[in-house]
Amino acid sequence: MAITEAHAGRRYPPTDPYHVSAAKIAEFATALGDDNPRYRGDSPIAPPTFAAVISSRAWHQLFTDPELELSVERIVHGDQRFTFVRPLRPGDIVIAMASIDRVRLRAGSELIYATVDITGRDTELICTAQATFSHAREPATL
Repeated sequence: MAITEAHAGRRYPPTDPYHVSAAKIAEFATALGDDNPRYRGDSPIAPPTFAAVISSRAWHQLFTDPELELSVERIVHGDQRFTFVRPLRPGDIVIAMASIDRVRLRAGSELIYATVDITGRDTELICTAQATFSHAREPATL
């Protein structure tokens, strides 16, 4: 069965733990071309969009859920928002858990509104990532 509005509320299991390190933070900042000193040194914090690295593991569970019948090549990432309780720091060991908030069917496409909660080992909420994805049910014809 393809994804429907009835899939709203579906939750996925936690991802494997992700170990945040100063090296990973610095590599990410370098890839962004961001030389902000807050992302380097003895006590760096992660750039806000670093949460996408962790969130992507949880999105993968949603995208590959066989019941939803999604084709990754027909998904467009439309919107992304991060809400932080605190920044990610070296030494954090975090997990991510995805949930489907809402699904809307529109003219051969599904709009999927989903959330990923990123938490620490002690279930402390660190960040919430919200995203909207558009999935074209049928491949475009040329």
